[in-house]
Parts: sequence; C-alpha cells; structure tokens
Amino acid sequence: MSENSKPIDHTAWSDALYAAWTSRTPIAPLTEQVPGLTIDDAYQIQQGLAAHLISDGGAVIGYKLGLTSKPMQELLGVDEPDYGPLLSPMVYDDGASIDLAAYIQPKVEAEIALVLDRPLRGPNVTVLDAAQAIGSAAAAIEMVDSRIRDWNIKLLDTISDLASSAATIIGARAVSIEGWDPRLVGMIISRNGEVVATGAGAAALGNPVQAVAWLANTLALHGVGLEAGQLIMTGSLHAAFDVAPGDVIKAEFDRLGTVQVRMT
Repeated sequence: MSENSKPIDHTAWSDALYAAWTSRTPIAPLTEQVPGLTIDDAYQIQQGLAAHLISDGGAVIGYKLGLTSKPMQELLGVDEPDYGPLLSPMVYDDGASIDLAAYIQPKVEAEIALVLDRPLRGPNVTVLDAAQAIGSAAAAIEMVDSRIRDWNIKLLDTISDLASSAATIIGARAVSIEGWDPRLVGMIISRNGEVVATGAGAAALGNPVQAVAWLANTLALHGVGLEAGQLIMTGSLHAAFDVAPGDVIKAEFDRLGTVQVRMT
C-alpha cells in the first residue's frame, strides 16, 4: 500500500459480498473497485464473508480448493490454487435436489473428495504425509456460483467470494485410498444422460493428495491446521458448465462409484 493509498475496509467488502449472496444480486469485480487489493486482503474479506454465513447457521467442516487445474490457472493468469472453507449447510447427500432459485449463476464440476482421519498441519507437509492422513475418498459434484457479475473474475475476486462456493454433493461410497493412485481415477460427467466432460484425478494439481498437502502448508501460514474428519474438495477435473432447472447431473468415477444431483 502506497503512502497515498487508503486502507482497505475488509469488513465493508465482506458485507457487500454477503449482501450480494443473500439478495442474489451480483456486484462488480472487487479487482475493479478496490485499488491495491492483495491476496492477504482477499483472504481477510473471505473470512468476514464466512463469518456472516456461519452466523446464519452451520460450521466449517472442511475446505474446497479451486484453480487446481492448469487450464483454469492459465485462464486467470495464476500459478497456484486458492481455497475457501466448506460450510455444513452447503453439503448435500447423493441424489439430492437443489433449488437453483437460491443461486445467481451456478455451474457444476466433478471432483474427488477426500476425508481426513487424522490431523494434518504444515509447514513441510509432503504427499506421503497427506496420504497417511487421508482416511477415504468419495465421488463428488461441486456446484460453484459467483457473487461477481457475469463471472467476470480474477484470482482475488474468487478468493474474496469464498472461492466461488455454492454447494457440494457427496457420493454415498467412502473408499480407502490404500493400494491405488488417485491420480489415475477416470471420470465421466453427464447432463440428462449426455456426456459433457471427462477427466482424471491428475487434473487436480497433478494429484488430489498433493492438493491436500498444498492446502495444509498454505493454511499453516495463517496458523491453521486441518483436523480429523474434515472434508477436502480437491478441485475440478474438467471445465465447469452451466446448469438449469430440470437438469440431472451424474458423475461416474472409476473405483469411487457415482454421484447424482437434480436441479429444480
């Protein structure tokens, strides 16, 4: 921040995003409205937004990673992922129906969800450390949404906006990761019975387990650790796509089975 710059009012921008969330009225990108916005500022704004949502009921039950694939990083001109807290009211069971009227401009993507069975704290967490802390994997669909108008986002916009979180649907099957490599898991996602995209576990930062290690080490910079029982959404395996009322989205994974959600 230069000598002539005004301090950024993180609370005001958290409030603005919360108002956009609750009114379903998107706002202009923060990167166009807030000169000098930094990654640290964006995460402080995210924390304030999360606090608003937690006060409405719920708790942090894990984390979601975004921008873990190279195409998405190249699109936004970044070279690392971002993250946001996963809040309990956003998580749904396999086969759920979701009312799209509660969202602004939703899209869906298939991901591998990992659940920890022991704490994991950085710094210096390795892939082996992360693998030993992971208890199980599950098929998952994430619905993302943006409180930024027209998805006109840069990295700092999506960080501030809770990493574009909306909803997470978790498959019914919990599978130990022992004896197989999550990088090699293949996936097909369809809309109303027609294949929209395919992907593999390696799309998530080269390895979904590496994504967990990255998260643990990044959280450690803020004095935060991962806890046993937390759910980690490791990032999309393909390009997100739009959904509309009436759509049935189904993701089919090798080893992990299927997960499905209906949009109403």
